[in-house]
Amino acid sequence: MAKKDPTDMPVEERLKTLYQLQTTLSGIDEKRALRGELPLEVQDLEDEIEGLTTRVENIQHDIDEYEQAVTMKKGEIETAKASVERYKTQLNDVKNNREYDTLSKEIEFQTLEIELCNKKIREANFKIEEKKGELAQNQEIIDDRRQALEVKKSELDEIMEETRAEEEKLKARVKELEAKIEPRLLTSFKRIRKNARNGLGIVYVQRDACGGCFNKIPPQRQLDIKMHKKVIVCEYCGRILIDPELAGVKIDKVQPEEKKTRKRAIRKTVKKADETPDVPEAEA
Repeated sequence: MAKKDPTDMPVEERLKTLYQLQTTLSGIDEKRALRGELPLEVQDLEDEIEGLTTRVENIQHDIDEYEQAVTMKKGEIETAKASVERYKTQLNDVKNNREYDTLSKEIEFQTLEIELCNKKIREANFKIEEKKGELAQNQEIIDDRRQALEVKKSELDEIMEETRAEEEKLKARVKELEAKIEPRLLTSFKRIRKNARNGLGIVYVQRDACGGCFNKIPPQRQLDIKMHKKVIVCEYCGRILIDPELAGVKIDKVQPEEKKTRKRAIRKTVKKADETPDVPEAEA
């Protein structure tokens, strides 16, 4: 059987299918709304952990560099000490004051070099301790965030497990309905839905107003919507408008209240014929 071309579908059928698609998508939105802010919270925690991990790696890299510097300075100290010992030995064999002064200056220079290296080592060790404290602090934060992430992921997985089956059915229904809709109309609908705050791209008329922005719709435009001859959008919010009857929605008609007529109370004075004045009985 040849597949029906969506462009050949009557406008009435297009609108009906489009509203069914909207209903299905709203169902998916409701399932996702059950997750609340959990997906965002999980993403934020993952991003924070990633940032903290990068920071820890940078701190560890700094520690390694300081430790390498300490090792290098210790090597320079050993070289300088060896030079001092050699120059001191050479002092015993000097032949004149010039050689003595030269060796003394070398010994003094190497001694100062040793002191400078020790100062650099102390500074580096201080930095290492500082960085290790910072490293431990960040690692503690990472452990705390990972525990929170596990809890959030567990909650999210639990909610998703409850709604996954229904959501998959709704997604399959969406694909089925989208295949029946003209591509250009479907693209317009998705664009409208994306820009709408409540995710509604097509709405039915409620009490002579748009069901999306609730602005009044002129009577002639309402008549055009009921005719189902063309796709009509709200001139205020841009949503596609559909007749409630076509959407399968039953609208309770509000009946105007009847004005109560007040009856004037008419007082009537009726004289009783049998009423006679009291007469005292004659004495016998």
